[in-house]
Formats: sequence, C-alpha cells, structure tokens
Amino acid sequence: MATLSIGVMVGRGNRESFDHVRELGATSCQLSVSGRGDFTEKQAEQTRKDADAAGITITSTWCGLSGPAVWNFADGPSTIGLVPPQYRETRTAELKRGAQATQWLGVPNMITHVGFLPPDPKNPDYIGTVAALKQVTDACGEHGVCFCFETGQETPVVLLRCMQDIGRPNLGVNLDPANLLMYGNANPVDALDILGPYIRDVHAKDGDYPTNGRDLGPEKVLGEGRVNFPVLVPKLKSFGYAGALTIEREISGPQQAADIRRAVDVLRGLV
Repeated sequence: MATLSIGVMVGRGNRESFDHVRELGATSCQLSVSGRGDFTEKQAEQTRKDADAAGITITSTWCGLSGPAVWNFADGPSTIGLVPPQYRETRTAELKRGAQATQWLGVPNMITHVGFLPPDPKNPDYIGTVAALKQVTDACGEHGVCFCFETGQETPVVLLRCMQDIGRPNLGVNLDPANLLMYGNANPVDALDILGPYIRDVHAKDGDYPTNGRDLGPEKVLGEGRVNFPVLVPKLKSFGYAGALTIEREISGPQQAADIRRAVDVLRGLV
C-alpha cells in the first residue's frame, strides 16, 4: 500500500508559512487562495518558489468565496457556497478565477464548500447549483484542474448524485471526515463506501456529532473525536488513495501548533 504524506492547512503562501509547515513535521500543505481577482500570476510564481525552497508540496488549493458564511444549521443554508441564489453568480465567477490561480500555482486540485445541497433533485436551488457547477468544472477543465467538493453539508449520497448530474470527468472529493460527523450527515468510515473512488485530498480533522439542531458538532483534537483514523486510513488506501492527510485544527495560537504536532505523531503511526 502507498505511504501517504502528512500536510497542514496554510492560509498565506509565503516562505515563512512553508517553513512553519516543515517545523510542524509535515511535508505538504493545502493552500487557501482567493477568487476575487487579487491574486496574480507573478504572486503564484513566487509562492511556488517559496514552497519549493522549503521542500513543501502544495497538494490542493481551497478557494474562499466572498459574502457571508455562517457555519451553523440556522443560517448556513442561506449563506454558504453556491446554493444561495443571491450569491451564486458572483461566487461562480470567483471559483473560475480560483481555477486559474490554481493552474498558475501548478496544483492539481481546487476545493471549496458548495453549500447545503438540497436533497430533492427537483429543488430549484439544487438545479441552479448544478448548472453553476457545470460552469465551474468546465473552467477547471480548461485550466487542467480537478474541482473537489469538501464534504460536510450534504450526505454522501446527495454529493454522489450531484457529481453524476454534473457529469464531468474532472470532479473529485476533498474528504473532511470530521465534517461528516459535525454536520450529522455520516460516519466517515462508512461514507468511504460511497465516496472512496472519488477522493483526491483529505482533511485530517476530528470531531463529534451535533447535540442540538442549531450548532455544528464540536471539532476535536485529532484522536479525541469519533473519526476512527486507524480504520479510516487503511480503508482510504484500499481505494487506491495515495495523496496527503492534511491536518486542519480550527483554533489559533500556540495550542493550535501543539495540537498539530500531536496529530503529526498520531498520523505517522498510520501512514
């Protein structure tokens, strides 16, 4: 079986941030980019040079979108991703620019949260989102990039159907196993039976199920939540996954670094 790399999420792509990835014990990263038109080809070239100098591989970009994004069950469906119709046109254009930025960086995958996909395929917001995603995926294809859905806000079956309805070859999944739990949509180990062949990148994040109908379940230190990494990692490999396990810890400061180092140690025993 393949040996997977261990990565870290990076918000700013510069030499300092890539050196920090190395200091944390990782060899790859997932880099955040903006689709708002404020990232240039020259900046991408410098970013590539900085990553190479630090010995860090950028496995994917995560494209952020403008406008509100409320990460809960009450306001999330009306604010996140391409599903809310009032933001769809602007965000579709941003994702197309993000695809170009991803190509400039020489990175194979672009990721984002599409939003709370309606389970009813006849829902107008589902139909409109699929139409927008066809545009985004075609733009990614023109730039030699795979468009990846980050898991969480939809069930694995709804995500699979959405990819089938888009019907493009350059589609994939960024598996965030904690999100599947935190949004109450699946056990991540079981979700691999549906999504396993489509996974192109993975967030190594842990979490738990929600305890009320308004707030997401809590994120946890890797190894302290319900994601069963000792089972998940071998099962990923059984589907031929040979990419990165990119650690995501949604806090800041010294404790974040300490938790990431701990996660690196846990994952080293599994990869």
